[in-house]
Parts: sequence; C-alpha cells; structure tokens
Amino acid sequence: MRDVAERAGVSGQTVSRVANNVGNVAEPTRRRVEEAMVELGYRPNIAARALRLGSFRSIGVVMFNIETLGNVRTVSAIAGAAAARGYALELIQVDGLQADAAAGEVSWALQRLALEAVDGIIVLLEKHLATDAAIHLPEGVPSVVVDAGAELGRPAVDADQAQGTRLAVEYLLDLGHPTVRHVAGPEVSSSATAREATWRETLLEFGCVVHEPLRGDWTPRSGYEAGSVLAGDADVSAVFVANDQMALGVMRAFHERGVRIPEDVSVVGFDDMAESADFWPPLTTVHQRFEAVGSTAVELLVEQIEQGAVSAGMRRISTSLVVRESAGPYRRR
Repeated sequence: MRDVAERAGVSGQTVSRVANNVGNVAEPTRRRVEEAMVELGYRPNIAARALRLGSFRSIGVVMFNIETLGNVRTVSAIAGAAAARGYALELIQVDGLQADAAAGEVSWALQRLALEAVDGIIVLLEKHLATDAAIHLPEGVPSVVVDAGAELGRPAVDADQAQGTRLAVEYLLDLGHPTVRHVAGPEVSSSATAREATWRETLLEFGCVVHEPLRGDWTPRSGYEAGSVLAGDADVSAVFVANDQMALGVMRAFHERGVRIPEDVSVVGFDDMAESADFWPPLTTVHQRFEAVGSTAVELLVEQIEQGAVSAGMRRISTSLVVRESAGPYRRR
C-alpha cells in the first residue's frame, strides 16, 4: 500500500479507502490510485480486510435454472445493485426438479456460502422448496428470498403475479371474450401456480367457464404444442399464456393452422421480454419489473448486513399491462 501511495502521490489512507471502496475519494484521485494498483500488481488482502472491517463486501446467490428469462434478468439486476453498493457476487446454481434431491442441493449450497467469504445470501427459490421443512437457511447469516410463495420467515420479494394476471384476464374479458383459455407454466414454479390460480379465480368471479389449462415448461416448443391443441378448437377465442416464450410458440402454431391473431384468437403473454414487441403481431403482455425485484432484494439484504434491520414479510413489486396488437374484440370463429 505504501508503494501504491507513493506511485499515485496520495496518502496510505486514501489507498485504503479506494481498496475498500469506502470514503469520499475524488474520481480523478480514485482512477490514479487504481492505475497504480494495476501497474504494481497490488491486490487487497480480502481476509485481512474482512477482519478489520467486519465485512467481506460479498453476497452469495443460490438459484435454479439460469436459462429462464426471469432468473437471468433478476440476477442481472442483483449484480448491478450489489456492484453499485460495493458488493461482489458469488453465484451457485442448483439443478434438479425433484423436491428431495433439490432440497439437499440447496441446503448444501447455503451451508457452503455460510462458511465462505459472504456477508449475506439471496435465494431464488422454486415452489416445492419454499418451506422451512425443505431447506434450512443458516442462522446468523442475513438472507432474502426471491419467490412468490416463500414461507421461510425471512424477508422476501417478488413481482405481483396476481395483479399482472388479473390485468391480463380482465382485459380479454372486457374485449367481449366469453372466457379465456390458459397455457400454464410448470407446477414446480411458484410464479406459474400463482398465475394459474389468479386466472381461475378471475374467471369464476366473472361467471365464466373454466377449462383445464394446458401445461408447458416455459419454452416456445411447449407453447407450440399447446397452441396446436388450441388451434383445433373453434370455441377458443382468447388465450392467456404464462410467459412470452410460450406465447411465441402458441402464435406460431396458430399461424401454421390459419388461425388469425387477433381476428380469430387473441393472445396475451407475461414478462414483456424485449423481443415481444417484435412478434407478429406485437404481443400484448404483462410487464414484470425484474430490475426492481433484484434491486429490492439487494436493498433488503444490505439493510440486514449494514444496519442489522430485518424487514420481514413479502415485498410485492407492481406489474402492468402493455397493450399491443395481439388481442382484439371477440368475434365468433
């Protein structure tokens, strides 16, 4: 540190502030110190810094499938919010959909992070693991759960799945459709089951017929298979699809079978992925604020780490309906 201070023309205290990402350091001075660190090959001693400051400035994240849109965007938001607060991430992906096997993997990942250089843990859970009976969050380690059905007695955050679903279904009913069919996500997903439950409740409230949903796995291929079934039913006039990727598959199946969108069938998705505006026709969908979910999770965790505050309970992040051209007034086919 003395060598870096001499090279950069600053005090050792300034080097310490830059190395620990704390304190008020002018940007030109910070850049000069960082350049000196690179030139001299200086790296802070993480263990020593943690002992001195009582913090590793690191957050552990445990999650399932990193390929799904929601997980990718949520983790991206977590990383950005953590970096803005001076924290790095350690990410562990857990595989497996069977509750017993996956619960063991999650527990192993949590214990591993508890023993490593992290100050707190964010867990992105699936429905079948959202109970204390399935996994055990380590005592004494700040933690936040991102999940629609978390029952772990820890701070939790998720998009308002019920609000978004009701907006989508009521919009289709307001267009005059006698009922709304549903392409649901996998049963192990809290988001999927929350959307399915609200879709069902909304139809019952309006006195509509409720058909059993067709179930997919979030992929366009599963949506295509569901759409192939729905295209053959002349009574289908409106479809609420649990995510935009499956909606893409549904729309392709309709196009291939000569079912016009929205003249014959209206389609509404969920997520508002970037590409949904470029579907043909552009997809009406529910906008999820993944960035707000991720940043709120980091906010709740950092409150625990730095202030010892625990804001228990669920934080619901609002959703909204983005109206495009894939839904229109009811017309009998």
